[in-house]
Amino acid sequence: MAQRQFKLPDVGEGLTEGEILQWLVAVGDTVTVNQPLCEVETAKAAVELPSPYAGTVVELLHEAGTTVDVGTPIITIDDGAVAPAPAPDGDADPGSDGGEPAAGLIGGAAPGGRTAVLVGYGPRTTEARRRPRRSAAPAPAAAPVASAPVPEPVGADYGSGGQQRPPLLATAPDMTVKPVRHGGLEVGRQAEAHAAAEEAATSLGAAPGRGRARPLAKPPVRKLARDLGVDLTVVTGTGEGGVITREDVTAAAAAPADRPGLTAVPAVTSTAGEQRIPIRGVRKHTAAAMVASAFTAPHVTEFLTVDVTRMMKLRSRLAARPEFAGVKVSPLLFVAKALLLAVRRHPMVNSSWDEAAQEIVVHGQVNLGIAAATPRGLVVPNVEDAGALSLTELAGALAELAETARAGRTAPGDMTGGTITITNVGVFGVDTGTPILNPGESAILAFGAVREMPWVHKGRVRPRQVTQLALSFDHRVIDGELGSRFLADVGALLSDPGTALAF
Repeated sequence: MAQRQFKLPDVGEGLTEGEILQWLVAVGDTVTVNQPLCEVETAKAAVELPSPYAGTVVELLHEAGTTVDVGTPIITIDDGAVAPAPAPDGDADPGSDGGEPAAGLIGGAAPGGRTAVLVGYGPRTTEARRRPRRSAAPAPAAAPVASAPVPEPVGADYGSGGQQRPPLLATAPDMTVKPVRHGGLEVGRQAEAHAAAEEAATSLGAAPGRGRARPLAKPPVRKLARDLGVDLTVVTGTGEGGVITREDVTAAAAAPADRPGLTAVPAVTSTAGEQRIPIRGVRKHTAAAMVASAFTAPHVTEFLTVDVTRMMKLRSRLAARPEFAGVKVSPLLFVAKALLLAVRRHPMVNSSWDEAAQEIVVHGQVNLGIAAATPRGLVVPNVEDAGALSLTELAGALAELAETARAGRTAPGDMTGGTITITNVGVFGVDTGTPILNPGESAILAFGAVREMPWVHKGRVRPRQVTQLALSFDHRVIDGELGSRFLADVGALLSDPGTALAF
């Protein structure tokens, strides 16, 4: 029998480690190709890793909660195949000897020295061919002695060599890959064993083809359960379709200690009211990035108080228009549009400092980052080429970005490549702040709460809608004059949206 080890791949852009949040399979479980094996939290997001092999789980090499370096084996799977003899000319199929998967396949090498992670992730570097059918009949006596492997279902082991075609899949937005079934292709004892396993799994409430049932819950609810030490597998969901809600988790956590559903929480320790939380995942990445930014780029922050009464009236008018039906028209939308228009006039603000090349890189398009608070910590997904979007398209993009971030489904690729950022502290009732630059960017705009305040308007003190803006910028790239002009233009567009016609 051939045992294969699956190594932790690079699920982001050059990440070096990831924390195994939970195992979705156990020793002895039968797994299929692309069945999620575990949930891993990296410095940017939480993703499920699909299995490149079909077979039986032999060993889980790391406990849940362990931080593992990229390239380290995390699970051993017995694929049930007989290992073929080495080719006499030494030109063996890549990955067919139980070693490294073939280039371009899950766990195999990818361009740039990286590791392929998901089906469809990155360009393929090898050509996959269907493995010729082999008969299970005994070989003739005159033929060389060789072990004939039991026939395998198509796609059952596309990570084991370049002579087998991987199934065609589409990756979901949350970077999880759904298992693909190939009915009618299993023969002999394998078909019988597969059917028996399906029947046993169904009787236990598990999904067909999976080792055990996975509780239905959204990523924020899973995070809450881990923090409170609640085992979701014994919690009954009250949401639609049996989905476990936050209320279900908090109720389970408040239950007596001897009630099933409560487990120890190794990640958080407390003594006499003191709580210690290990720095991992998104929090660890954010901390390192903020320290590097704060002590690398010389920050300058400027503030501007703006009368946005006209903007708020325009917001009410636009929200009633049919083209904005079903789309949230928020003050942030107008701030984003004002920033994008101001960048057109001052393109140097949309740039970065290249220390290695000793150059200032002025970006050709605006990838607008929006700082978002999530249960896993602060993330900054970005809207690619936001300057090319219409106001309705920008509104839809911001709404989708916020919804995805709140659900914890932001893909690592959506958090790279940003060129300038907005942080909306006003949603928390905060007036302003001194934001720290997102690494690799030269400017970040903080948008405060919109409040009704006394304001001198047309020579009289009247109640007006007022907000505060704070612009932090890298003084190596942006001098005081440029930063001031840029911030003044953003303020003018918010104070009088009609000014946009002059941009």
